[in-house]
Amino acid sequence: MSRRLLGLAVLGLLSTGQAGASELTVSAAASLNPAFRELAPLYESQHPGQRLRLNFGASGALLQQIAKGAPVDVFASADQETMDQAQQLGLVRLEQRRNFAANTLVLVVPAGARSVPKSLADLVQPVYARIAIGLPASVPVGRYTQAALEKAQLWAVLEPKMIRANHVRQALDYVARGEVDAGFVYGTDAALMADKLRLALTVPTETPVLYPAAPVASSPRAGEARNFVAFLLSPAAQAVLAKYGFGKP
Repeated sequence: MSRRLLGLAVLGLLSTGQAGASELTVSAAASLNPAFRELAPLYESQHPGQRLRLNFGASGALLQQIAKGAPVDVFASADQETMDQAQQLGLVRLEQRRNFAANTLVLVVPAGARSVPKSLADLVQPVYARIAIGLPASVPVGRYTQAALEKAQLWAVLEPKMIRANHVRQALDYVARGEVDAGFVYGTDAALMADKLRLALTVPTETPVLYPAAPVASSPRAGEARNFVAFLLSPAAQAVLAKYGFGKP
């Protein structure tokens, strides 16, 4: 199978839409799903004749898709490290990447939990037997979590309790359904299920949780890709992102 055909197969589950020269494919971190779905018609109304096609997933998995030749025009990651990797691979250009949103790392428990941790150290208690965490290798929220726990000298003792999720939304669902006793997610995700979760802690991170976006270097729609990245920093787009709990970069 050719590299191009492999890329097309990888993106077989993209959001539906009419194919054509004016269609712009955006691969974005899972935590951006609700905000970007609201942003899409706003962007399209400002750019007649253009249509967005949205693909969501863990930032690391999206990067692998692009590296394998998936036909993506814009990449929006939940962390700097993944975008750095994309840049090192020549998939995006430094001068074209822009930070467009900020987030927070939080610890949540199910709404009906009888015990709520007051500190990260409380997680060593037996009552917290299962803790959801994104896969650090491919999920940015997992990397932020690992770094915070390592700084607190808790990673080694808590690692056996961890239930690993393929993306932040999966970790969120584990907590919301009561399948785990606690979980690390983004503040924006926790806000979406406020009726099913309890916010225990906002976890400080040494590295700010900043979301970068960049046109993919191989995109045949370079101008449109640049337009979308610029749009993310517009007042209208920033207002939508703020509605979903994202901070300014």
